[in-house]
Amino acid sequence: MITERDLPIPVAIRVADSVTAPPADPAGRVLVTGSHGGRFSGQAAAALGVRGAIFSDAGGGLDDAGIAGLAVLDGLGIPGAAVSHRSARIGDGADLWTRGVISAVNAAAAAVGCIMGQGCAAAAVCMTAAAWRPSAGAAAEEARHLLRGGPVPVWGLDSNSLVRPEDAGAIVVTGSHGGLLGGCAASAVKAPVLAALYNDAGIGIDRAGLSRLPVLAARGIAAAAVAAATARIGDARSTWDSGILSAVNAVASRAGAAPGMTARACVDAILAWNAAAGSATRA
Repeated sequence: MITERDLPIPVAIRVADSVTAPPADPAGRVLVTGSHGGRFSGQAAAALGVRGAIFSDAGGGLDDAGIAGLAVLDGLGIPGAAVSHRSARIGDGADLWTRGVISAVNAAAAAVGCIMGQGCAAAAVCMTAAAWRPSAGAAAEEARHLLRGGPVPVWGLDSNSLVRPEDAGAIVVTGSHGGLLGGCAASAVKAPVLAALYNDAGIGIDRAGLSRLPVLAARGIAAAAVAAATARIGDARSTWDSGILSAVNAVASRAGAAPGMTARACVDAILAWNAAAGSATRA
């Protein structure tokens, strides 16, 4: 966890790599988070009782899903903003704080002086002047959906944080970005799944939106990302229904997955590859 000892962060501001792993005492403070700025992230920040929140714009993407959370916050009177994915690494709160450049603001943020082109840190300081509305939001609504049953189930998870130990051996189709949290390899996925699909969040600076993929390859897990323009980030069913791959790791490539393929076709290829490997082992 990032603390005030690590960076010159005012006590009225908290920094975290993900809104699903918030820092201590976020209520009444401004939260700068490496999460995408989608609807779920806005709901999650509001549920924490923040005074304001800043996210990554995740490349905007299909239906501007990467900043949909700003409208959620605006409806509650909470300042919200997003930094350009080209200015700071998604999933890295410290990088947002130090390098992020604001690309979108809601009306509540504009009212306290936040503007596009502003540095993230300056925008966060502006938000500290906002009135605080404690307990402004309900708990965030994210979900697990069984997309396909069978010996190897295919689960749709709106957030990578929903992966469970019992998902070992399954395929998880997520709505999350494909970036490591704070560059930590352990954050790639919490269980030894067969395969995982993510949103590339516009890929962004340092190719951060794809940083999970090589880490998962080293663990023998097939992984791919769909282009942000083809699926709503934070929405696993959108990944499944309309996602088109923009990147695959080495394991997924060996399984027959390739950029330009649909998410469903990618899953079919991985399932066929896995079945063939099992048959060869039994033989």
